[in-house]
Amino acid sequence: MTRRSPALRLAGAASLLALAAGPAQADSLREALAAAYNTNPSLENARATKRANDENVPIARAQGLPTADITATHIEFLRQSANSFTAPERNLGVTAALVVPIYSGGAVRNSIAAAKERVEANEADLRNVESTLFANVVAAYMDVLRTEALVALATNQVQVLRTNLEATSDRFQIGDLTITDVAQSRSRLALAEGDLQTAESNLINARETYIRLVGQAPGELEAPPPLPGLPDTVGQAIVTALENNPVLDAARQRAEAAGFDTKAAGAGRWPTVSLFSNGQYSDFYGTLGGPVAAQFRQAETTANAGVRVTIPIFQGGLPAARQRQAGARESAALEDVILNERQVIADTRATYAAWQAANGVIKSAQAAVEAAELSLEGLRAENSIGNRQILDVLNGEQELVQARAQLVTARRNAYVAGFNLLVLMGKAEARDLNLDTGGPLYDPTINSERVSSKMNDWDRDPEAAAKSTRTVDIPPATATIGPQLLPGD
Repeated sequence: MTRRSPALRLAGAASLLALAAGPAQADSLREALAAAYNTNPSLENARATKRANDENVPIARAQGLPTADITATHIEFLRQSANSFTAPERNLGVTAALVVPIYSGGAVRNSIAAAKERVEANEADLRNVESTLFANVVAAYMDVLRTEALVALATNQVQVLRTNLEATSDRFQIGDLTITDVAQSRSRLALAEGDLQTAESNLINARETYIRLVGQAPGELEAPPPLPGLPDTVGQAIVTALENNPVLDAARQRAEAAGFDTKAAGAGRWPTVSLFSNGQYSDFYGTLGGPVAAQFRQAETTANAGVRVTIPIFQGGLPAARQRQAGARESAALEDVILNERQVIADTRATYAAWQAANGVIKSAQAAVEAAELSLEGLRAENSIGNRQILDVLNGEQELVQARAQLVTARRNAYVAGFNLLVLMGKAEARDLNLDTGGPLYDPTINSERVSSKMNDWDRDPEAAAKSTRTVDIPPATATIGPQLLPGD
């Protein structure tokens, strides 16, 4: 009735990506992750935000350091008192002041400690942004491969159904089949053509997502490497996640910081002690004393120093209110730790189950593909001798396509779920994946250590500039697939 449908490479592949294995210059998953690590704007945004938050430590420390300033004032006396015969016409005053804080009730010390805890929380936030980006890149990478395979399946199905329709029409012309058989073949072809258009649209969307995340168009993608460090049991996954999950780690650090905030808020009721020193220079430009100005000194210098102790007596309940407020926020931060802990446990269990389920679906889908291939062989043979109708063959072909599509999707889902499990376990960062990024990995502690002890008021960083790459010059994605994905003869 029709020639045998060519077998797709997908059907017997050991992995989903064996289908998409291209020439030596094909893009690899590691290259895609490295490109995103170096050029993705969301990651660069998180790094810059982390550097901004690093400055909270020197800002808090500055409250406990000496301050010095000079104030110069020039005064022109425009109207003099009629009874004053010595009033000057103008005056230059220069005042220098130095204040050295000695004791502030622990406010500065605890503010610095809180700022340091938040710096560590920001480091955990950056880890989370990085691993989440990598999870999105992995999903986009696998989605491109999956949709390419589905387009290949749909293309093959259209070719097969066109051949079926031609053969059915030929047999109808000689009276071997009825017009119903021809209509059934034409209907299935139309549906397959619609499925192909949908698959091509999904492929364009997957490639555009890849461009957005990676910053470059996908080439012929290679099979991904095996995932490292996947757990043997869900219990092992949870223990690792509770120890290393960056979201949970950040919540813990913020709770610690909130505890220091509570202590700092209560410092307002304690005395403060500081040393001070003032110097003043005054010059009347020879105008002091009017007609007898020569009898007066026209310039003078004074200086003083001392200790200032401020003892709060009554502030309307302000310090207590601030401490109660900080205590409530500390309680909220502690509850947030438990909230994130619950979320991590639930997500880890669910992701582990999804990973295991996808691996089970792979085995079932492989068995379904083998059975569907054998069934279709038999249906075609029986149809050729008149024991099966055209509809039976069409149904068999459709079942085979569905089984192959399920296999493709299951392999994609298993890999993505496995990587998401590593993300939850805190094991999906560049250092864990041993990425070759073309240089040293970004170390957020370098900047925090660099700025923590800076005291120069004129110390500046270079002008701000974007580091991520733009995608405006990348051509729009197409649904074209390489010849290695198309059916062979």
